[in-house]
Amino acid sequence: MSITVTTWSLEQTSPEDLRPAAEPPGDIRIVRAGVPSPEFSRFLYSAVGGDIHWTDRLGLTRAEWREILERPGAETWVAYENGTPAGYVELDAQDDGTVEIAYFGLIPAFRGRRIGGHLLSYGTARAWDLAERRPERAPTKRVWLHTCSLDGPHAMDNYLRRGFRLFATEVAEQEERPTPGPWPGAHD
Repeated sequence: MSITVTTWSLEQTSPEDLRPAAEPPGDIRIVRAGVPSPEFSRFLYSAVGGDIHWTDRLGLTRAEWREILERPGAETWVAYENGTPAGYVELDAQDDGTVEIAYFGLIPAFRGRRIGGHLLSYGTARAWDLAERRPERAPTKRVWLHTCSLDGPHAMDNYLRRGFRLFATEVAEQEERPTPGPWPGAHD
């Protein structure tokens, strides 16, 4: 059976576009994953995206994960609440000064607690100042991302509140697939 999926592409073209969210209460820390770890990145990917149809990377080998993580300009920023991973944002810098927010989201148990706006604000700011940490990269001229109708119900609102603007919309049919959950059998 096929389903209709709408994909929206959004962008910021200046650091002044960013409208940061307030920091949530409690012990929330955002830390860059400084050592590329395919195992940790796959954990974050499946834990965040398991209930919202993230499947494109599930079949990747460990070597393919490592290749993604070791790209020049790739960064993963992880939000922790009281020392527990709550979500992440993955940045993918391009040679032309464009930085894509390739993945962003929270593990389900941490959604609805104001962490997402803060993490998106922080990750977007890191996209804008990426060249300060990586002088071999061109200064950032544009930050962009895409989201779709399969993502969480508050995703689009969060992007718009942070100052992202819509620049493209695509509607396509795709084969419906079950949500895998964070591990096989998670929905049993």
